[in-house]
Amino acid sequence: MRRRDVISLIGAAAAWPLVVRAQQPALPVIGYFSSRSPDAESAIRTPFLKALEDSGFAPGRNVAIEYLFSNGRDDRVPSLAAELVRRHVALLVATDRPSAIAAHAATRTIPIVFIIGSDPVQASLVASVNRPGGNATGVSFFTTELGPKRLGLVREMVSRPGIIAFVVNPNGGTTPFQIKEMQAAAQALGQELLVVNVGAEDEAERAFAMMAERKVVAIVYGTTLLFQVISARLVALADRYGIPALYEWREFVTAGGLMSYSTNRNEAGREAGVYAARILKGEKPADLPVVQSSRFELVINLKTAKALGLVVPPTLLARADEVIE
Repeated sequence: MRRRDVISLIGAAAAWPLVVRAQQPALPVIGYFSSRSPDAESAIRTPFLKALEDSGFAPGRNVAIEYLFSNGRDDRVPSLAAELVRRHVALLVATDRPSAIAAHAATRTIPIVFIIGSDPVQASLVASVNRPGGNATGVSFFTTELGPKRLGLVREMVSRPGIIAFVVNPNGGTTPFQIKEMQAAAQALGQELLVVNVGAEDEAERAFAMMAERKVVAIVYGTTLLFQVISARLVALADRYGIPALYEWREFVTAGGLMSYSTNRNEAGREAGVYAARILKGEKPADLPVVQSSRFELVINLKTAKALGLVVPPTLLARADEVIE
């Protein structure tokens, strides 16, 4: 063999590992986005990642994740969805109603796994719960419909008569429905209800001053992502004004709020992680029925109750899923 041929063969052999590495496929990318802040999202994101890893997908090893958050700005959500679609992600994970609707509007081809606190059929995300039929499926848990139940719980906790405030975000898509449900429930109970609007964090202070002036005896918070983003401010104001409040999620109570009642978000995050893994392995969203979470949890902070001068009724205490002392 001529010397020139030997040198060519050696060069080709040395280059071969580089060619192989260059041709290795890129990791599939999950586009994970939410209307919440990163901190408020952790209750869903942590169990999602655990379920994803348990199903064989470890971020950085065989899958990549792009995170985008609008920090309570619903108007920014469509642009987040469009950005992830432009990046040609393999899967979109949308963990609230505005994100799910934006994802569905942005693509009919990229698979979507959603988590939504209302009816996904009514939101036009799927054709039916059992047979989604399109490029989207996920988890639904009913939280917007729990207002009347929350009203009954706060009346049980705060037995003295007086006005109960229902604090809502006037910009929320489900707010009119929530108000209608709560007003009907209050009328049935003979309870005076005051609807209070908080559409931005800087409106919370004025709202509490007004509620104190009206001698509101308790607060029930409506369902909105904004309140999750500004949860620390809301809990601090309730403490300062000494008004008992019932919140949507347990994270408010672990931060010092009085009580919460809702579905279990850890379960919802886990189910979404399982579905994300199944889709990455080749299953179609159209064939995966929407998971309907039906586990509810009541959380009570005894330390906060004591600070407010409240004695938790034994019947309520017995029904609590978690008691923080």
